[in-house]
Amino acid sequence: MLPKPPVYFVEKLKSLHLALRDELRAEVERSSPERLSAVADTRGGDTIFAIDEKGESLIQEFCADWGREMPFALISEGIEGDGWRPFPEGAAREEAAFLLILDPIDGTRVLMYDKRSAWILSGVAPNLGPQTSLGDIEVAVQTEVPTTRHYKGDCLWAVRGQGAACETHNLLTGESQPARLRPSRATTVRNGFASLAKFFPAAKGMLASLEEDLWERVLGDSPDGNPQAFDDQYVSSGGQLYELMAGHDRFNADLRPLAFVALGMPDRLTAHPYDLCAELIARELGIIVTGPDGLPLNAPLDIRAPVAWIGYANEHIRREVEPALLALLKKVGN
Repeated sequence: MLPKPPVYFVEKLKSLHLALRDELRAEVERSSPERLSAVADTRGGDTIFAIDEKGESLIQEFCADWGREMPFALISEGIEGDGWRPFPEGAAREEAAFLLILDPIDGTRVLMYDKRSAWILSGVAPNLGPQTSLGDIEVAVQTEVPTTRHYKGDCLWAVRGQGAACETHNLLTGESQPARLRPSRATTVRNGFASLAKFFPAAKGMLASLEEDLWERVLGDSPDGNPQAFDDQYVSSGGQLYELMAGHDRFNADLRPLAFVALGMPDRLTAHPYDLCAELIARELGIIVTGPDGLPLNAPLDIRAPVAWIGYANEHIRREVEPALLALLKKVGN
């Protein structure tokens, strides 16, 4: 049980997200890609760019203020040790009334070059100690950080068992209006966007080969030689889930951790729990999100844990794709 009603957390997180969104977008407008993409640090196995450090003081001030109202623990990349920081300062973890897992910029690489929207992701879970997992998240909020060429952005939120909501913000006027997200109702991936994540050179060959085998099994040979499914590499887990929620994509999967293990490579540059901390919104909208074993996605709230995940727009797509995909993954594991 959370210590306050869900709407309390939704409003708190929305206020943080919108302030952070405005700060990040202003930074992209006033800075060059070269400045934003400068490497600042390496933490938790990932590269920290200059833009990642923007908004940190805003987050710390917000959390310090919130911690004076009730104790909680922030879980986020960049925090020393295991990524947990209790608020107020000096509080013990056991005192935390809830846990907040936060990704201030999911899609750093596309935002710092002003190519595509990034996303702010957060989830709130009761404090169940180190065993607290993604499956325990009760409230999630996801907010778009649009490029400087776009004046609208979406903010989404969900409460477990109570559905999801979305509103579109006009960044020029400050107005907002309710919006409806509708996942695809297509019964096949044929002639739709359906992708396996292969963002970086590491393991790309193996993942591309797996993708080719998958569509050969699911769709067979193309009668006219034209592509039967389309690939879109959105370098953001929140962005990939949004594309499913908005009905743009029918299937997305990020299986990099499995490929790295199979190839004996370090499991760097994979998704982590903070990248999937708003996955509750997708589930509340009817998106089916699983782990590579076909079971509901779950992972401990550990900033370093690699996460592999699969998303289906609906049950029809799952029935079409999952048997072939799990069979192929079983071969990868062997």
